[in-house]
Amino acid sequence: MKLFRWLWFVATMGVLAEGFYVAMYVVPPDASQGNVQRIFYYHFASWCGMGLFFLINLICSITYLAVRNNKPALAMNADSLALASAEIGVVYCTIGLVTGSLWGRAVWGIWWTWDPRLTSTFVLWLIYIAYLLLRRLAAGPPMRTLAAVMAIFGYVDVPIVYMSTRWWRTQHPKPVFFGGPHSGIAASMMPAVWWNIAGWLMWGILIASLRYASAHRDQLAEERAAQQSLEVMP
Repeated sequence: MKLFRWLWFVATMGVLAEGFYVAMYVVPPDASQGNVQRIFYYHFASWCGMGLFFLINLICSITYLAVRNNKPALAMNADSLALASAEIGVVYCTIGLVTGSLWGRAVWGIWWTWDPRLTSTFVLWLIYIAYLLLRRLAAGPPMRTLAAVMAIFGYVDVPIVYMSTRWWRTQHPKPVFFGGPHSGIAASMMPAVWWNIAGWLMWGILIASLRYASAHRDQLAEERAAQQSLEVMP
């Protein structure tokens, strides 16, 4: 397992380096925005990572609620992965907000505006920050159940974020991909998109696997401590 992780780490660094090189030096600058548009390759990749890991959190939370009474081992694995995926999702969401703010300052002349896309994304970030705070400040099965329910309701904001630029007029531009006629970017820019999506998703998977292993060890230790305390009770 350690060898596989080291190989994954090396491959991840290689893909990230290639993504940086392609994004900065190979693909042409945007016709209207110039070189500042290159931040898009990291902005978009972070949103892809956020969507993936919040989806994993949702699936694991549902799994935990479904099997917590009859399959405790599977429930514990699902809960550990739910925690790890939420943490990585928050990291990606933070990167997306920061890169979006930097890009907005360069293009719009403002760091932030309370339009539907940005506001719904900020609310999403707050929801999952609250989820992580709950996980840190409480412990035990009741906390895990409450956190799973919170994650399921929190995920409702993900499709709202995605659809916000379709439902409302926003400062944020229309979707680059799957946005209908005249959406998309030039084919010459697509290598930078795919290299950076691949690299940042590989990075997320690597860190999530490490956090999952750590969270699972902590939960096993917590369970053993609880059992030992019950055994010594008169």
